[in-house]
Amino acid sequence: MNPGDRVRLEHDGRTHEGVLMPATTAERAVLKLDGGYNVGIDRKGSELEVIEAGVHDVGGADASESSRVDFDDDLPTIALVSTGGTIASTVDYRTGAVTARFDAEDVLRAVPDLAGRANYRGRVVANILSENMTPDVWQDLARAVHEEIEAGVDGVVVMHGTDTMQFSASALAFMLDTPVPVVFTGSQRSADRPSSDNVMNAVCAVEAAKSDCAEVMVCMHASDSDDRCALHRGTRVRKNHTSRRDAFETVGSTPLGHVEYDTDTVNLHEEHRERGATNLAVASTLETDVELLKFTPGTSERVLDAVGESAGLVLEGTGLGHVHTDWIPRIEELIEGGTTVVMTSQCLSGRVCDRVYDTGRDLLDAGVIEAGDTLPGTAKVKLMWALANEEDIERVMGESLAGECTERSVPAENLVEGGRAQ
Repeated sequence: MNPGDRVRLEHDGRTHEGVLMPATTAERAVLKLDGGYNVGIDRKGSELEVIEAGVHDVGGADASESSRVDFDDDLPTIALVSTGGTIASTVDYRTGAVTARFDAEDVLRAVPDLAGRANYRGRVVANILSENMTPDVWQDLARAVHEEIEAGVDGVVVMHGTDTMQFSASALAFMLDTPVPVVFTGSQRSADRPSSDNVMNAVCAVEAAKSDCAEVMVCMHASDSDDRCALHRGTRVRKNHTSRRDAFETVGSTPLGHVEYDTDTVNLHEEHRERGATNLAVASTLETDVELLKFTPGTSERVLDAVGESAGLVLEGTGLGHVHTDWIPRIEELIEGGTTVVMTSQCLSGRVCDRVYDTGRDLLDAGVIEAGDTLPGTAKVKLMWALANEEDIERVMGESLAGECTERSVPAENLVEGGRAQ
């Protein structure tokens, strides 16, 4: 029997019927059941019967030739850069856990809908789960993307785990001046699940990488339906749900655009940097000794001692950018010791303004820098980059380098596509 055969398997008194899939271990048979889910079953003690041979093309050990994408001079070339994550994962049927194990070429085999849309260059920067992302990998990723663009690709798709995608997208937005689209995408649900979002996200990301929007973007489901993906600016996006397919949202603005899945149409709503408008450059140096600290009522100023005299500290304060007044003397000591302290707000919308109340004025007098309406996570990444590449940190943290900080905050209920107030 071979992958693609419809089989019946009996094990421990239970009968399973489905399509035999390629397995990662010879000790287990993997079946795709009629409901769409895969199941891994010990071959030992099982009886397998072929019901119908070759009913599905599921790839396998000899699938590399059939999955090869020939170069077409009429198509753009897209670099598929993999860092791991659920979009590039499979199920380990020994443990039942989802494990990052695909490289970029495996994604082409897993998503045949990508064929015919572009020529592809595959590159693996890392093969890690999202929670294992580090600034070192950001630097490797920025340099890899720079090299791919320098080699002549028309766009880049970065496959990344969703949990920390917003941080990596921010990092590349600051480190990289790009004349072509750089599109992050991922998957909330692994490919073995019938509700997986990996195919649509990958297809829409490739279409976005062919567009005229030369920015660092995140491309994920715009709703829970398989109709379109939203294109979020990398510095304004946030993952706001643990498991929904439309977990990502643009905060404080509207998405740059959308990709219609059925028609492969890219509609851009917001102002954006156009393809070819900037020269390619990379500044991948980072100051990694930067911490992000969230203030909550009752938190002692002693937590600042754990930060020590770091190079940088981003505070996620309340409202307009406040912490308990007992914190201010210790913050002032940190600043005098050489720590750059930046204030953001834990509110989802609006900007920091420490000139309204006494606490805010005292923080400014102590030397705290305001970050406008920059998201706290983005502010941390920006400060890491700024400390390594800029001299006037106060000026840089208060202005927009990659769309992370807006000149005017608009209430969320007044936002429409295009960013105009109703």
